[in-house]
Amino acid sequence: MIIRTFEARDRDAVIALWREVFPEYADASRPQRDPALSIDNKMKTQPELFFVGVAEGEVIGTVMAGYDGHRGWVYSLAVAPSHRGHGHGSALMRHAEGALAQLGCPKLNLQILAVKTGLRAFYEKLGYRMDEVVSLGKRLN
Repeated sequence: MIIRTFEARDRDAVIALWREVFPEYADASRPQRDPALSIDNKMKTQPELFFVGVAEGEVIGTVMAGYDGHRGWVYSLAVAPSHRGHGHGSALMRHAEGALAQLGCPKLNLQILAVKTGLRAFYEKLGYRMDEVVSLGKRLN
C-alpha cells in the first residue's frame, strides 16, 4: 500500500469506501453524515492532512487528521474489509501521526463509539490509552 495525500480523483472511491466501512454514511436519513460534505469540508481545512492508502490503483484506506496548534485529532480511519489484517490501518495511523509530529503537535486525540470494543483494542495496540474525560458535543447544523 502506498499512502499519499487525497486527490480529487479519489472522491468517488473514498465515498464508496466510507459507505461500506461506516454504516452511518450509508443511512440517507442522517444528512449530517454525508461523506461528500465531509470531503468538501476537509478540502477547506488542512487538506494536506487527508490521506488515502492505495493498492494496485485502488483506494483501500483513508485517514484524516487536523491540528489546531494545541492538539491533533484523527478522523475517518478506514480500511476496506477485504484488505484488513495486513497492517494497513496501523500504517495509515503512523502516517497521520508523523504528519502531525512534523507540525509540532504534542498530543493526538481520537474518539470511538464506546460500543466498538474491537476498535478500542486496535488503538490500544498502537499505544493509545483511554483518557479519563467526558466528551461533549453539540451539532451546529
